Amino acid sequence: MKEYWTSLASLLGVLAFCQSLMQSIIPPELRFAFLKFFNRTFHLFSSYCYFDITELDGVNTNELYNAVQLYLSTSVSIAGNRLSLTRAVNSSSITFGLSNNDSIVDTFNNATVLWEHVVTQRQTQTFAWRPLPEEKRGFTLRIKKRDKTLILNSYLDFIAEKAKEIRRKNQDRLLYTNTRGGSLDSRGHPWESVPFKHPSTFETLAMDPKKKQEIMDDLKDFVLGQMFYQKTGRAWKRGYLLYGPPGTGKSSMIAAMANYLGYDIYDLELTEVHSNSELRKLLMKTSSKSIIVIEDIDCSINLTNRNKSSGFKTGPEHRIGSEIRSGSGSGEESGNGNTITLSGLLNFTDGLWSCCGSERIFIFTTNHIEKLDPALLRSGRMDMHVCMSYCDFSSLKILLRNYLGYEEEDVDDDVLKEMERVVEKAEMTPADVSEALIKNRRDKEKAVRELLVKLKSRWERNVKGGKLRGQSGNLRELEIVEEEEKRAIDSQNEDGDDVEDETELVDNVGKD
Repeated sequence: MKEYWTSLASLLGVLAFCQSLMQSIIPPELRFAFLKFFNRTFHLFSSYCYFDITELDGVNTNELYNAVQLYLSTSVSIAGNRLSLTRAVNSSSITFGLSNNDSIVDTFNNATVLWEHVVTQRQTQTFAWRPLPEEKRGFTLRIKKRDKTLILNSYLDFIAEKAKEIRRKNQDRLLYTNTRGGSLDSRGHPWESVPFKHPSTFETLAMDPKKKQEIMDDLKDFVLGQMFYQKTGRAWKRGYLLYGPPGTGKSSMIAAMANYLGYDIYDLELTEVHSNSELRKLLMKTSSKSIIVIEDIDCSINLTNRNKSSGFKTGPEHRIGSEIRSGSGSGEESGNGNTITLSGLLNFTDGLWSCCGSERIFIFTTNHIEKLDPALLRSGRMDMHVCMSYCDFSSLKILLRNYLGYEEEDVDDDVLKEMERVVEKAEMTPADVSEALIKNRRDKEKAVRELLVKLKSRWERNVKGGKLRGQSGNLRELEIVEEEEKRAIDSQNEDGDDVEDETELVDNVGKD
C-alpha cells in the first residue's frame, strides 16, 4: 500500500513537471489557439448548441433574463426540492423560480430545450457608478442544432410575450382619472391612479346568462384578434355602449370586464378637459391593454342629438349640436373657455389619434340613449350596444345566490313561481333587489318573503299607474312617451318664438 501511494505521488510530480515545462516552452498564444481549436472540434461533432443569458448586460439589467425567470416560474416541473420565492412590487401573487444551478426541461412546437440557472461568485469588482452584485446570475439555454432557427425566431419572442402577460396578471389593477385642469403629477403624467379592488365578475353580475356569455365571447375574440385586425386594416380597439336606467349595473359591468381581461381602467372626466388637443394628450398617455371609460356622457357634457335640436342653424350663435361645452351643459359658454368639440370626441374614439395604442376598449355609459348624437352610436365608435335593463327572473336567481347563498332548488316552488310571475312587471333594478336582500341577509327566509312583498307592491303600483293614464303597466314606456311629448312641446315653443320674432320684425319694418 505504501508503494502505491509512493508511485501515485511520483506520477503527480511528473505531470506537474510536464505542465510547467509545457507552459515554459509553449507560448500562451499557442496554448489559447489549441484550446480554441479543441472547443471548435468538440462543438462541430456535438448535436447541441448553447446560449447564455446573463442578468446584467454590462451595468444595465437584461430584460430577457427577467422575462425567462418569470416565464419559468409558471412551470410545475421544476426539478429539485428547493425553490426561490419572490413577490414583486404592486403584485398580488407569489412566484417561484429556479434555485442556484438547478435546471428545467421545456418544450416548444415539439422542440425540447434545457434551461439551467447558473450562479457563480464574481471574482473581481470592477469600478462602476453602480455597485455590481457579488454573484453572477444567468441562464444557459441548451437546444439541438436543428431547432436553432425555431428557437431564436419564435421561442424567445413567445417567452417575452408570455412574461408580459404574467406580469400584468400578477400586478394589481389600477384605476386612473385625469387630473383637474389637465395639470401634471410629480412624474409628469396627466393621470392619477389608485389600486382597483372592485370584486365584480361576470359570475356575480346580475344579468341574463346568454347576454353575459355573448359579451364574454366578444371580449375573448377581441383579445385574440390581433392578426385579424392587422389583416383587415382596422385599429385594434373595441367600443361598447352601456345604456339603461340607473341602478342596472353599468359600473359593475365595467369592473367585471376589467377583471375578466386583467386591464387597467382610465375613467375620463370630460368636464376637466379644456380642449381637443388636451383630449389627444390624455389619450396618448394611456397604456395598451386598458379600458377607457366615459360615464354618463349625456350628463357630463352637452351632447344632444343634432337632428332633434335647433342646431340646424349655421350662425356662430347656434352650435348646440356641433359643439360640446363642459360645465352645466346648457350650451352656453362656461366663462373659463374650457370647450371641446364633437369632432374632437369622435377623433378621440375613431380617428387617427385613436390608433396611437393597441388593444384598448372604449366604454360609454348613459341613462338616455335617445339623447346621444347618432354620429357617436355608429359602429367603429360604439360597436356593441348593451342594454342594462330591469331585473328579470334569471338576474333575480343570481342575486339570491350572491346575497343569500340560495340556489333555485332552495326556494319554495310556490314562492319561486310567484317571483317569476311578477319580477319583470315590477321593474325593479338589480340595485333595488340587492338592497332588499342585504337588509335581511341574516334571516334568509325573511329576506325572500319581504322581497316577494316588495315585488308585488311594485307590480301593483305599475299596473295601477298604467290604468290611471290609460296606458300599459310599463312605467318606462310612459316615461319615454312623456319625454318625447315634452321635447315636442319645447320644440314647438322654440319654433313659435322664432315665428313671433319674425312677425315682430316684419311689423317693425312695415311701420318704418
